[in-house]
Amino acid sequence: MKMISVVLVAGIAVALVAVALGQDNDYDSEAALSFLVLKDYNGKPVRNASVVLHPVNKKGKQEKGGLELKADADGKCYFDGIPYGKLRIQVLATGFQTFGQDYEVNQPKMTITVKLLRPQGQYSIYTDKDNDQKKDDTPPAGDGAKPKQ
Repeated sequence: MKMISVVLVAGIAVALVAVALGQDNDYDSEAALSFLVLKDYNGKPVRNASVVLHPVNKKGKQEKGGLELKADADGKCYFDGIPYGKLRIQVLATGFQTFGQDYEVNQPKMTITVKLLRPQGQYSIYTDKDNDQKKDDTPPAGDGAKPKQ
């Protein structure tokens, strides 16, 4: 019984070594990314911001798959094991413009700081640029009565 246990343990050890040698464990081609999400206007952190990572192929097209991280109360999140290459990063947070940019991951450790902007006003052909009031170009009803609905 003791001999079977020794043979079994030795067999498992040999199998693990064979699997480890057979895999492409190129740890140098993976990076640890740290993200810091801040408000552009005052530099304070944005809590609960979604940081979405998408791999990008050599043609610049976004590939399937990806990863979503959530920023903590300090606006920080972290992920280890990102393969080297192009990465599209999007950051979404309530009350801010969506951020998106491609980055080249080529170092073992990278810190990416994203400054989110407030939403901009919408443009409309119906507003007057001088005083931002609506232009009312509709003619009044002919007899002063309310229009029929």
